[in-house]
Amino acid sequence: MSTTYQLDTATSRAHPTPAPLRRLSIPAIRQRKQDGVTADPVVMLTAYTARQAQLLDEHCDLLLCGDSLGQVIYGLPTSLQVTLEMMIAHGAAVVRGSYHAAVVVDLPFGTYERSPEQALATAARVLAETGASAVKLEGGAVMADTVAFLNQRGIPVMGHIGLTPQAVNVLGGYNARGRSQAEADKIVADARALDAAGAFAIVVEGVVEPIAVAVTKAVSCPTIGIGASAKCDGQVLVTEDMLGMFERVPRFVKRYAEVAGLISSAAAHYASEVRARTFPGVEQTYQPK
Repeated sequence: MSTTYQLDTATSRAHPTPAPLRRLSIPAIRQRKQDGVTADPVVMLTAYTARQAQLLDEHCDLLLCGDSLGQVIYGLPTSLQVTLEMMIAHGAAVVRGSYHAAVVVDLPFGTYERSPEQALATAARVLAETGASAVKLEGGAVMADTVAFLNQRGIPVMGHIGLTPQAVNVLGGYNARGRSQAEADKIVADARALDAAGAFAIVVEGVVEPIAVAVTKAVSCPTIGIGASAKCDGQVLVTEDMLGMFERVPRFVKRYAEVAGLISSAAAHYASEVRARTFPGVEQTYQPK
């Protein structure tokens, strides 16, 4: 029995409680892939709040507190405006709301690219203040030395190649990558460099499927696809996209629910009852004894 934090839904407060399950470890995730084969695909979804993490936790191997929270939670135009303080606050909430899945937190733009030492200071703060298991950073071969530097100092790193949202201004948009031979070769080389540097897993985003397959075959660590291929070693989606919270549906997203419609319908029903003075009723008010 290990002591972890679970959300008490009766009070919406977190309390230390003995949990019957231990949180998955990063080495256990890495070891899912043996001799190039991952018999048990890695399941990852994004989470930004304690309650969301609690609902997703039992179904996932990894919960990613991604910098996509900039658009999803804060309504920002890109992830470039996300701050380290935002990531830490939300990452800590996700850790408090989970006990099974390993939690990975994105390093936000501008907090790790300058040098391995800058990345170490940022990543160490993230792990210390959130309790997360690992960090994720974007970039291929150019970040390999940083990945090795962090890994050698006890900080597990998930890589991210292909369509890297923090580089949107250089890429010129969110189009699929790897359509030219030169770009395809670079993506595979980036994956190999991160793998050799000790990344425990690599997100492969928005690349044409044959390149995602080639990357998966080229590295010894698990690949996590998003807009890539079912032949990757695992998959990740932004949870709100998967739940149908937004009107826009990226090509690579399958909507498993239409939660936005449910929320709007419930709000409309509530509003009609308030205006008709039928809510609150006797059941929702305190009567004299």
